[in-house]
Amino acid sequence: MKRSLIFTFALLILAIAAPVFAQSGELNVLCTPQELWCQGMEEAFEAKYPEIDVQWIRLSSGEGLARVQSEAGNPTFDIWWGGPMDTFIAAKPLGLLEQYESPNLKNIIPEYYDLFVDKDHYYTGIYMGSLGFITNTDWLAENPGVEAPTSFEDLLKPEFKGQIVISHPSTAGTAYTFLSTVLQVMGEEKGWEYLKKFNEQVAIYTKSGSGAGKYVANGEFAVAIMFSHDGVKEIEDNGAHLVITFPKEGTGYEVGAEAILKGAKNLENAKLWYDWALTPEAQSLGPKFQSYQAPTVTGVELSHPELLQVKLIDYDFQWSGAHKQEFQDKFANEIQNADMDESGVLIKQP
Repeated sequence: MKRSLIFTFALLILAIAAPVFAQSGELNVLCTPQELWCQGMEEAFEAKYPEIDVQWIRLSSGEGLARVQSEAGNPTFDIWWGGPMDTFIAAKPLGLLEQYESPNLKNIIPEYYDLFVDKDHYYTGIYMGSLGFITNTDWLAENPGVEAPTSFEDLLKPEFKGQIVISHPSTAGTAYTFLSTVLQVMGEEKGWEYLKKFNEQVAIYTKSGSGAGKYVANGEFAVAIMFSHDGVKEIEDNGAHLVITFPKEGTGYEVGAEAILKGAKNLENAKLWYDWALTPEAQSLGPKFQSYQAPTVTGVELSHPELLQVKLIDYDFQWSGAHKQEFQDKFANEIQNADMDESGVLIKQP
């Protein structure tokens, strides 16, 4: 009897310590970065694990959180890959995420470990990028004397009225990062006053953060507020005439994260993706698919180090995530609600 108990206990220990092995079957990924990167990650993962069929859907971070909340306990997706970390911070206390301590946390850049890794192991950072202003240089040439904005106050200048495009903070992490940055730089009272004035300058709100750049790249409007790496994509890969600037007060930044969803139907396969996404092999794929975020693991060369060699604020992710729903509601109810048309553009209300 004693020997049987010892044997059973030994098996339990081995099961807990056992590595995750490649599984057959499916893996359903909620993917928040741009579609090309999502597709590239799928193909690379399936090449490494050919017995696993990856299915993914691209949703902005706001859409993703709403979808995950609506499916709580019975998720369509197994893993959520990408999107600003404060969205994952908001999801954590709602019981939507699965705890998982990946063995590949050893790859995380040591000096940023506490920033990139949730202390309770519900999510981990997989990339990083700074928020910037993206201005059409042809528009600047047509408006002599006007310079690209280099401060938050510059965005309120008369020449930029009706010339600014940004995503909506209720649907996109990019815009929520801008909102949270303003509140952290200016304080809540002055920050909300600023955002009301800023709203009067905005031409349209888009559903996705990178979507704002298309309008400015096409010359329809002058300035987009978006993550700087998305501006690089428009310049280097699409040949757009743009210049990237940053607010002199300091800019916010995102740490894109990943998490396994509570109740994932393909849990072991989700762990495989989670582990793989924390390797230099996976994190070096971004530039190949026109995504220029900085990695969170060692052993990967930054494609555009200058995008992080700017004045960054001490962005408080925990505060930002804890207040996300409150601030989104306040923006929608007191500053700008929006209705989406068929093309995914959020039309400003009068």
